[in-house]
Amino acid sequence: MRIGIYGYGNLGRGVEAAVRQNDDMELVAVFTRRNPADVKLQTEGVKVYAASEAARHADEIDVLVLCGGSATDLPEQTPELAKYFNVIDSFDTHARIPEHFANVDKAAKESGHTALISCGWDPGMFSLNRLYANAVLPQGNDYTFWGKGVSQGHSDAIRRVKGVKNGKQYTIPVEAALESVRNGENPELTTRQKHTRECFVVAEEGADLAQIEKDIKEMPNYFSDYDTTVHFISEEELQANHSGIPHGGFVFRTGVTGFNGEHKHVIEYSLKLDSNPEFTSSVILAYARAVNRLHQEGANGCKTVFDVAPAYLSPLSGEELRAHML
Repeated sequence: MRIGIYGYGNLGRGVEAAVRQNDDMELVAVFTRRNPADVKLQTEGVKVYAASEAARHADEIDVLVLCGGSATDLPEQTPELAKYFNVIDSFDTHARIPEHFANVDKAAKESGHTALISCGWDPGMFSLNRLYANAVLPQGNDYTFWGKGVSQGHSDAIRRVKGVKNGKQYTIPVEAALESVRNGENPELTTRQKHTRECFVVAEEGADLAQIEKDIKEMPNYFSDYDTTVHFISEEELQANHSGIPHGGFVFRTGVTGFNGEHKHVIEYSLKLDSNPEFTSSVILAYARAVNRLHQEGANGCKTVFDVAPAYLSPLSGEELRAHML
């Protein structure tokens, strides 16, 4: 199975690494908006091309993995590239998924290609667990917690504050809220009660630290609805202690069964990730395998993780799966 990568940032590098762990895949091309000569891969013999040349290589690639950002890249790139390739992306702006799906579905159907969007751990693995749990326990409540982990969007927001040279932000679930859900207490939780935010900030020399802290804590849509702590540290400390991109989280479904709802149940799925982009890449490649299989069966148009049977993710045969995993 021939894999192409479109965009070579943290996610693209994660895909390159994950290909090595899948014996039925090989990386054949990387497309970049940077100067291709400046992109150094870890895989021998793989060509790097300008992003504008991608369509010329359509016959060489079974599935193209799109590694751009959800804000501005993927809404344009996925429908455009679905004209030439089977594609998969990790679009994660939840509110815009229906619109993105419609655009990609139209392009893929017109070209006879297979596409899959919003693949990763949330949306993706968390989405599947929400669906499974809702189907099993129709009377109940959903809870999703994120962290502890680095929020790349919130970290970027910190770095845009006047007087900030660099910074990282961690999203942290509130332990009391987690335990209440685990205990089946079905709490009604506000945004502030579910998560806290912790910021590590490198200030520019001579900057007003009190003003920076105020600007961060009062930032609408990012920090104003949360209990936020701001730590000022050196650039050296940031690089030594906060250079990674860990993440994770929890999905819960609490529900009841019985003729009078007398029996309580809690379903919990959790992830603890050393590298958010590398884990996301691993999920994407499993679903890229499914995209390739679906295309070989004649499927076209756009899919999500909800549309793919689990067996399509595995390199094992149906017989092997039934013998060892069922």
